[in-house]
Amino acid sequence: MSQADPIEGLLEEAQALLPGAIELRRQIHRNPELGLELPETRASVLAALEGIDLDISLSETTSGVVATLRGRGGPGPTLLLRGDMDALPMPEDTDVPFKSQRDGVMHACGHDSHVAMLVGAARLLENRRDELHGNVKLMFQPGEEGHAGARYMIHEGLLENSPSVDAAFAIHIFPLLPVGLVATRPGPLMASADTFSIQVRGKGGHASMPHDTLDPIPVACEIVQALQSFITRRINAFEPAVLTVAKIHSGTTTNVIPEHATIEGTIRAVSERTRLRVHEGLERIAAGIAGAHECSAETEIVVGYPVTVNNDAFARFALEVAGDLFGEARAVEQPNPAMGAEDFSFVLQKVPGAMAILGVRPDDATPAPCHSNRMVLNEAGMAHGIALHSAIALRYLDGEKHEFPHVPS
Repeated sequence: MSQADPIEGLLEEAQALLPGAIELRRQIHRNPELGLELPETRASVLAALEGIDLDISLSETTSGVVATLRGRGGPGPTLLLRGDMDALPMPEDTDVPFKSQRDGVMHACGHDSHVAMLVGAARLLENRRDELHGNVKLMFQPGEEGHAGARYMIHEGLLENSPSVDAAFAIHIFPLLPVGLVATRPGPLMASADTFSIQVRGKGGHASMPHDTLDPIPVACEIVQALQSFITRRINAFEPAVLTVAKIHSGTTTNVIPEHATIEGTIRAVSERTRLRVHEGLERIAAGIAGAHECSAETEIVVGYPVTVNNDAFARFALEVAGDLFGEARAVEQPNPAMGAEDFSFVLQKVPGAMAILGVRPDDATPAPCHSNRMVLNEAGMAHGIALHSAIALRYLDGEKHEFPHVPS
């Protein structure tokens, strides 16, 4: 890394901003909000951005905030940096002094830290505005946890409104990895996420006379078993899928054969081709097995988030920047996709970019994963997130030509 490199010393600058980031993160953590409407969180973000020369627009359909920092280094592209803001509908069972003040609501996925890191990056980049050849568009997004908040903001013109977005980057914390470790990969990073429901219909009757009925319960059980065989025998092991039956419901009492049984679960895949193959197989198997037993099966699939696909070149660019910033040993190419899902996938369907995972493992605690009621993070790791956001922006907007052609998935 040369003396002229704009990211030299960036981690130290980020560490100077860490106290403010911690204060903001804790404020949001105490007052978690769900879904697309996050009025208190939005107010906290706007207050934290005061004093920074930004063009701010507010989402009309959500509590989203878009803040654009215009560089003074000359014309150039626009980079989107994203931080999601919403919490999860679950209790918090930690002993931190700033634990959630709302029963049944918790920031268990680190979105409070994502907001704080993005605000910190805005402050750092404000001081480096003369080095930015282009613009940085900051996306403070609600509704990542199942509400597709990114899609709402895209529909409102997030990517097309001037200045239009040329590339995008996001960070997600991970409390099981050491502080400052950055991991990402070219191609699929996270899975798609869909839900399904199968309604098996038979004919009810007396439990002592099953021959006079069409019992849907053994039919439902046979469908569940067949679905597991389908995944292992008909889906390419190198383009995997996970199909989990998470709920089966039928019947009301012990001496009645019910008329219907319901099977519910989730489908995860790391390619759109596999995703569609599972959808088709699910309906075919349910209908075929039910028909073989003179029952019927109606399958409903609720399409959720698509596969999160990193642009190959941008993912390698992000790893290079992270290696220069924190040391090569701290920038790791993730060997496999994760089967969790992300609505940043909607952004990456439209523009080239990448998401990276940032380690924030606690020093003195047995780590709990994201979505755990006992999840805590090492707040010192947020300095690395502030620095990484800023370094990606400074490198991408350094006046050189960085091309990351978008290849639709």
